[in-house]
Amino acid sequence: MKTIVMQNPLKEKYDHDDIAVAIGFFDGIHLGHQQVIHKMIDIAEEKQLKKAVMTFDPHPSVVLNHEMKRTTYVTPIEEKKEIFACMGIDYLFIIPFTSSFANMSEQNFIRDYFTLNHVKHVIAGFDFTYGKYGKGNMLKLEDDKDGFEVTMVQKEMIDDDKISTTNILKALKSGETKRANAMLGRPYSIKGFVVQGEKRGRTIGFRTANVMPKEDYVIPKVGVHAVRFKLLSQNKTYNGVCNVGYKPTFNDPSVNQLTIEVNIFEFDESIYGESVEVEWYEFIRDEKKFDGIDALIEQIQQDVIQSKQILSNV
Repeated sequence: MKTIVMQNPLKEKYDHDDIAVAIGFFDGIHLGHQQVIHKMIDIAEEKQLKKAVMTFDPHPSVVLNHEMKRTTYVTPIEEKKEIFACMGIDYLFIIPFTSSFANMSEQNFIRDYFTLNHVKHVIAGFDFTYGKYGKGNMLKLEDDKDGFEVTMVQKEMIDDDKISTTNILKALKSGETKRANAMLGRPYSIKGFVVQGEKRGRTIGFRTANVMPKEDYVIPKVGVHAVRFKLLSQNKTYNGVCNVGYKPTFNDPSVNQLTIEVNIFEFDESIYGESVEVEWYEFIRDEKKFDGIDALIEQIQQDVIQSKQILSNV
């Protein structure tokens, strides 16, 4: 897959074959996004066009909505690249979402990013908008198209609710991990590195791997989760229980440092610096402060049992 960042002068970016392009922000690449991309692939193969995806970075809210800007992602840009490459995409176009881009007219957007860019077919979801103030929509794109065809993909539903990144974010933050995973079509995951922690876990019989995300991922709800832990260098996967939080039993309440710590079952290796992936399956309980170490140990033992039960059904 060739990645093309659409920075000026744009005419230097047009040196590629004719394409069918799926366009959207695609955070999560959830089941709804996948429908758009699979539709693009079908059209590209039918028309003998190259398969392309066009997305934006950063999230438009960074420019358009300072009070509600979003700087964490279900699939940060590097993860998007990996997923698109695995889907067999030929070209990935990344449009830097800047103030000047946000002010671009609908006509100029169509001309610069579609017509001149060898686009022969545009595929997008029903709610895709473009141009200044987002005034352009899929119906208008059909009317204003110039040298290309347009296909609109309808929304995907689950349990009478729209599959959307917004709903996935709500589910992850409220502990409804199974619901988020159902909308994603796969377990939510975070890639990162194992870093040095305070090493308190080993003193109470529960060694943990302290995971630092390598990108700006959305972190699931604070508390205890059933997870699977992938050691990427060895291509091995282990079951585990993960605490996301601030370790109130040990830490001063004024210390506000979020950690992701995984107790890996049946595992006793030193893996500092290793690249890993944490897959999230089910929220178990909220984080709480215990009166003493014995009460904490007893609760962790229960968490381990519950996590093993959950993951035995995966």
